Amino acid sequence: MCNKIRILQAQIKTTPLPDEAIAKVQDICCQAQNQKVNLVSLPEMFCCPYETKSFPLYAEPEGGQIFSACAAIAKTYKLYLAAGSMAERDTQGHIYNTAYVFSPKGELVTKHRKIHLFDIDIKNGQTFKESDTLSPGQNITVFPTEFGPIGLCICYDFRFPELGRLMALQGAQIVLVPAAFNLTTGPLHWELTFRSQAVFNQFFALGTAPARDLSASYHSWGHTIAVDPWGQILAELDEKEGQQIVDLDLNRIKQVRQQLPLLQHRRTDLYSLTLNKLN
Repeated sequence: MCNKIRILQAQIKTTPLPDEAIAKVQDICCQAQNQKVNLVSLPEMFCCPYETKSFPLYAEPEGGQIFSACAAIAKTYKLYLAAGSMAERDTQGHIYNTAYVFSPKGELVTKHRKIHLFDIDIKNGQTFKESDTLSPGQNITVFPTEFGPIGLCICYDFRFPELGRLMALQGAQIVLVPAAFNLTTGPLHWELTFRSQAVFNQFFALGTAPARDLSASYHSWGHTIAVDPWGQILAELDEKEGQQIVDLDLNRIKQVRQQLPLLQHRRTDLYSLTLNKLN
Protein backbone atom coordinates (compact mmCIF):
# COMPACT_ATOMS: atom_id res chain seq x y z
CA MET A 1 0.00 0.00 0.00
CA CYS A 2 1.29 3.47 -0.89
CA ASN A 3 1.58 5.83 2.06
CA LYS A 4 1.76 9.02 0.04
CA ILE A 5 -0.71 10.48 -2.42
CA ARG A 6 -0.63 13.69 -4.47
CA ILE A 7 -4.03 15.28 -5.05
CA LEU A 8 -4.94 18.21 -7.28
CA GLN A 9 -8.05 20.17 -6.32
CA ALA A 10 -9.50 22.17 -9.20
CA GLN A 11 -11.62 25.19 -8.32
CA ILE A 12 -13.38 26.04 -11.57
CA LYS A 13 -16.49 28.00 -12.45
CA THR A 14 -19.56 25.94 -13.18
CA THR A 15 -20.37 25.87 -16.87
CA PRO A 16 -23.70 24.86 -18.44
CA LEU A 17 -21.97 23.85 -21.68
CA PRO A 18 -20.98 20.14 -21.69
CA ASP A 19 -18.21 20.53 -24.26
CA GLU A 20 -16.69 23.41 -22.30
CA ALA A 21 -16.86 21.45 -19.05
CA ILE A 22 -15.20 18.43 -20.66
CA ALA A 23 -12.46 20.60 -22.18
CA LYS A 24 -11.74 22.14 -18.78
CA VAL A 25 -11.47 18.74 -17.13
CA GLN A 26 -9.19 17.44 -19.87
CA ASP A 27 -6.86 20.44 -19.54
CA ILE A 28 -6.74 20.06 -15.75
CA CYS A 29 -5.94 16.34 -15.96
CA CYS A 30 -3.26 16.92 -18.58
CA GLN A 31 -1.57 19.39 -16.24
CA ALA A 32 -2.05 16.98 -13.35
CA GLN A 33 -0.31 14.14 -15.19
CA ASN A 34 2.67 16.39 -15.89
CA GLN A 35 2.87 17.13 -12.16
CA LYS A 36 2.69 13.44 -11.19
CA VAL A 37 -0.70 13.80 -9.52
CA ASN A 38 -2.47 10.61 -8.41
CA LEU A 39 -5.99 11.99 -8.01
CA VAL A 40 -7.86 15.01 -9.37
CA SER A 41 -10.84 16.39 -7.45
CA LEU A 42 -13.54 18.55 -9.11
CA PRO A 43 -16.27 20.73 -7.53
CA GLU A 44 -19.92 20.05 -6.83
CA MET A 45 -22.15 20.49 -9.92
CA PHE A 46 -19.20 21.54 -12.07
CA CYS A 47 -21.20 20.99 -15.27
CA CYS A 48 -24.68 22.19 -14.24
CA PRO A 49 -25.93 25.50 -12.84
CA TYR A 50 -26.52 25.10 -9.12
CA GLU A 51 -30.25 25.86 -9.12
CA THR A 52 -33.15 23.49 -8.60
CA LYS A 53 -34.82 24.27 -11.92
CA SER A 54 -31.65 23.31 -13.81
CA PHE A 55 -31.14 19.87 -12.27
CA PRO A 56 -33.86 18.15 -14.36
CA LEU A 57 -32.65 19.93 -17.50
CA TYR A 58 -29.03 18.83 -17.15
CA ALA A 59 -29.54 15.41 -15.60
CA GLU A 60 -28.05 12.52 -17.54
CA PRO A 61 -28.09 8.77 -16.90
CA GLU A 62 -25.04 6.92 -15.69
CA GLY A 63 -23.00 6.42 -18.84
CA GLY A 64 -24.10 9.76 -20.35
CA GLN A 65 -21.95 12.35 -22.11
CA ILE A 66 -20.17 13.88 -19.10
CA PHE A 67 -19.82 10.50 -17.36
CA SER A 68 -18.26 8.88 -20.44
CA ALA A 69 -15.93 11.82 -21.08
CA CYS A 70 -14.66 11.77 -17.49
CA ALA A 71 -14.03 8.02 -17.67
CA ALA A 72 -12.05 8.48 -20.89
CA ILE A 73 -10.04 11.37 -19.44
CA ALA A 74 -9.10 9.37 -16.34
CA LYS A 75 -7.89 6.54 -18.58
CA THR A 76 -5.99 8.84 -20.94
CA TYR A 77 -4.05 10.55 -18.16
CA LYS A 78 -3.81 7.47 -15.92
CA LEU A 79 -5.10 9.01 -12.71
CA TYR A 80 -8.05 8.83 -10.38
CA LEU A 81 -10.71 11.39 -11.26
CA ALA A 82 -13.16 12.34 -8.54
CA ALA A 83 -15.54 14.05 -10.94
CA GLY A 84 -17.11 16.52 -8.53
CA SER A 85 -20.83 15.97 -8.82
CA MET A 86 -23.45 16.20 -11.53
CA ALA A 87 -27.18 15.74 -11.94
CA GLU A 88 -28.01 12.07 -12.51
CA ARG A 89 -31.34 10.66 -13.72
CA ASP A 90 -32.11 7.03 -12.94
CA THR A 91 -34.31 4.66 -14.92
CA GLN A 92 -37.36 5.59 -12.80
CA GLY A 93 -36.89 9.29 -13.49
CA HIS A 94 -35.50 10.21 -10.06
CA ILE A 95 -32.83 12.90 -10.10
CA TYR A 96 -29.80 12.86 -7.80
CA ASN A 97 -26.81 15.01 -7.01
CA THR A 98 -24.21 12.34 -7.79
CA ALA A 99 -20.45 12.10 -7.42
CA TYR A 100 -18.54 9.58 -9.55
CA VAL A 101 -14.95 8.42 -9.12
CA PHE A 102 -13.03 6.87 -12.03
CA SER A 103 -9.85 4.80 -11.84
CA PRO A 104 -6.65 5.29 -13.89
CA LYS A 105 -8.06 2.57 -16.15
CA GLY A 106 -11.18 4.61 -16.81
CA GLU A 107 -13.40 2.31 -14.76
CA LEU A 108 -16.10 3.49 -12.38
CA VAL A 109 -14.74 2.93 -8.88
CA THR A 110 -17.71 4.23 -6.93
CA LYS A 111 -20.60 6.67 -6.95
CA HIS A 112 -22.20 8.66 -4.16
CA ARG A 113 -25.65 10.16 -4.29
CA LYS A 114 -26.01 13.11 -1.93
CA ILE A 115 -27.73 11.81 1.19
CA HIS A 116 -28.75 15.05 2.88
CA LEU A 117 -30.60 17.46 0.62
CA PHE A 118 -29.83 21.14 1.04
CA ASP A 119 -33.16 22.64 2.14
CA ILE A 120 -32.51 25.88 4.00
CA ASP A 121 -34.12 29.27 4.59
CA ILE A 122 -31.83 31.67 6.42
CA LYS A 123 -33.37 34.99 7.38
CA ASN A 124 -31.83 37.81 5.33
CA GLY A 125 -29.58 35.22 3.70
CA GLN A 126 -29.63 32.13 1.51
CA THR A 127 -32.77 30.19 0.59
CA PHE A 128 -32.51 26.93 -1.30
CA LYS A 129 -34.50 23.70 -1.54
CA GLU A 130 -32.82 20.81 -3.35
CA SER A 131 -35.74 18.51 -2.55
CA ASP A 132 -37.89 20.46 -5.02
CA THR A 133 -36.27 18.41 -7.79
CA LEU A 134 -33.74 16.01 -6.23
CA SER A 135 -34.10 12.69 -4.43
CA PRO A 136 -31.75 11.68 -1.59
CA GLY A 137 -29.18 8.92 -1.82
CA GLN A 138 -29.23 6.00 0.60
CA ASN A 139 -25.59 4.93 1.00
CA ILE A 140 -22.45 5.93 2.85
CA THR A 141 -19.50 5.77 0.49
CA VAL A 142 -15.97 4.57 1.29
CA PHE A 143 -13.96 3.00 -1.53
CA PRO A 144 -10.66 1.09 -1.63
CA THR A 145 -7.52 2.34 -3.39
CA GLU A 146 -3.85 1.39 -3.29
CA PHE A 147 -3.43 4.41 -1.01
CA GLY A 148 -6.00 3.15 1.47
CA PRO A 149 -9.76 3.68 1.87
CA ILE A 150 -11.17 7.05 0.77
CA GLY A 151 -14.52 8.47 1.83
CA LEU A 152 -16.78 10.48 -0.45
CA CYS A 153 -19.72 12.74 0.31
CA ILE A 154 -21.24 15.92 -1.11
CA CYS A 155 -21.40 19.38 0.51
CA TYR A 156 -24.30 19.41 3.01
CA ASP A 157 -23.59 15.75 3.83
CA PHE A 158 -20.38 16.82 5.57
CA ARG A 159 -22.23 18.97 8.09
CA PHE A 160 -23.49 15.83 9.80
CA PRO A 161 -20.97 14.54 12.36
CA GLU A 162 -22.47 11.05 12.26
CA LEU A 163 -21.48 10.67 8.62
CA GLY A 164 -17.88 11.68 9.20
CA ARG A 165 -17.58 9.25 12.09
CA LEU A 166 -19.18 6.38 10.14
CA MET A 167 -16.74 6.93 7.27
CA ALA A 168 -13.84 6.93 9.73
CA LEU A 169 -15.09 3.70 11.31
CA GLN A 170 -15.26 2.19 7.83
CA GLY A 171 -11.57 2.98 7.44
CA ALA A 172 -11.58 6.28 5.52
CA GLN A 173 -8.20 8.01 5.75
CA ILE A 174 -9.11 10.78 3.31
CA VAL A 175 -12.57 12.22 2.73
CA LEU A 176 -13.28 14.00 -0.55
CA VAL A 177 -16.07 16.56 -0.45
CA PRO A 178 -17.18 18.38 -3.61
CA ALA A 179 -19.03 21.29 -2.05
CA ALA A 180 -20.59 24.65 -2.84
CA PHE A 181 -21.06 26.63 0.37
CA ASN A 182 -22.48 30.10 -0.27
CA LEU A 183 -21.78 33.66 0.83
CA THR A 184 -24.09 33.28 3.84
CA THR A 185 -22.73 30.01 5.24
CA GLY A 186 -19.22 30.01 3.84
CA PRO A 187 -17.55 32.78 5.86
CA LEU A 188 -18.40 31.20 9.22
CA HIS A 189 -18.91 27.51 8.50
CA TRP A 190 -16.63 26.39 5.67
CA GLU A 191 -13.27 26.25 7.41
CA LEU A 192 -14.89 25.28 10.72
CA THR A 193 -16.69 22.29 9.17
CA PHE A 194 -13.61 20.84 7.54
CA ARG A 195 -11.31 21.41 10.49
CA SER A 196 -13.79 19.97 13.00
CA GLN A 197 -14.53 16.84 10.97
CA ALA A 198 -10.80 16.29 10.42
CA VAL A 199 -10.03 16.70 14.13
CA PHE A 200 -12.94 14.63 15.45
CA ASN A 201 -12.30 11.75 13.04
CA GLN A 202 -8.55 12.10 12.53
CA PHE A 203 -8.53 11.92 8.75
CA PHE A 204 -7.60 14.24 5.90
CA ALA A 205 -10.60 16.35 4.81
CA LEU A 206 -10.56 17.90 1.33
CA GLY A 207 -13.27 20.26 0.14
CA THR A 208 -13.30 21.21 -3.54
CA ALA A 209 -15.56 24.13 -4.39
CA PRO A 210 -16.71 25.89 -7.54
CA ALA A 211 -15.09 29.26 -8.16
CA ARG A 212 -17.31 32.24 -7.44
CA ASP A 213 -19.36 33.54 -10.36
CA LEU A 214 -21.38 36.62 -9.50
CA SER A 215 -23.24 36.37 -12.80
CA ALA A 216 -24.76 33.04 -11.68
CA SER A 217 -27.89 32.74 -9.55
CA TYR A 218 -25.97 30.88 -6.80
CA HIS A 219 -22.77 32.45 -5.50
CA SER A 220 -20.21 29.92 -4.28
CA TRP A 221 -17.94 30.77 -1.37
CA GLY A 222 -15.02 29.04 -3.12
CA HIS A 223 -12.03 28.63 -0.79
CA THR A 224 -11.19 25.05 -1.78
CA ILE A 225 -9.46 23.57 1.27
CA ALA A 226 -7.31 20.68 2.51
CA VAL A 227 -7.03 19.90 6.23
CA ASP A 228 -4.86 17.31 7.99
CA PRO A 229 -5.89 14.98 10.86
CA TRP A 230 -4.58 17.48 13.44
CA GLY A 231 -6.84 20.21 12.07
CA GLN A 232 -4.08 22.11 10.33
CA ILE A 233 -5.00 23.77 7.03
CA LEU A 234 -2.54 22.45 4.47
CA ALA A 235 -3.75 24.63 1.61
CA GLU A 236 -6.67 26.92 0.79
CA LEU A 237 -7.62 28.97 -2.26
CA ASP A 238 -9.54 32.24 -2.42
CA GLU A 239 -12.79 32.64 -4.38
CA LYS A 240 -11.29 32.78 -7.89
CA GLU A 241 -10.57 29.98 -10.34
CA GLY A 242 -7.41 28.11 -9.47
CA GLN A 243 -5.77 24.84 -8.53
CA GLN A 244 -3.86 23.54 -5.56
CA ILE A 245 -1.79 20.40 -5.15
CA VAL A 246 -1.50 18.74 -1.75
CA ASP A 247 0.89 15.93 -0.89
CA LEU A 248 -0.64 13.77 1.81
CA ASP A 249 1.49 11.48 3.97
CA LEU A 250 -0.92 8.89 5.34
CA ASN A 251 1.55 8.00 8.09
CA ARG A 252 0.36 11.24 9.67
CA ILE A 253 -2.97 9.59 10.47
CA LYS A 254 -1.24 6.81 12.38
CA GLN A 255 0.86 9.34 14.30
CA VAL A 256 -2.15 11.44 15.31
CA ARG A 257 -4.25 8.42 16.29
CA GLN A 258 -1.43 7.04 18.43
CA GLN A 259 -0.82 10.35 20.20
CA LEU A 260 -4.51 11.16 20.73
CA PRO A 261 -6.44 7.88 20.41
CA LEU A 262 -9.94 9.30 20.13
CA LEU A 263 -11.41 6.39 18.21
CA GLN A 264 -10.03 3.89 20.73
CA HIS A 265 -11.35 5.89 23.67
CA ARG A 266 -14.97 5.85 22.55
CA ARG A 267 -17.26 4.49 25.28
CA THR A 268 -19.11 1.95 23.17
CA ASP A 269 -20.41 0.39 26.38
CA LEU A 270 -22.39 3.63 26.93
CA TYR A 271 -23.28 4.69 23.38
CA SER A 272 -23.11 3.47 19.81
CA LEU A 273 -23.47 4.68 16.26
CA THR A 274 -25.05 2.24 13.84
CA LEU A 275 -25.77 2.23 10.13
CA ASN A 276 -29.34 1.24 9.34
CA LYS A 277 -29.99 -1.04 6.40
CA LEU A 278 -32.79 0.25 4.18
CA ASN A 279 -34.95 -2.03 2.11
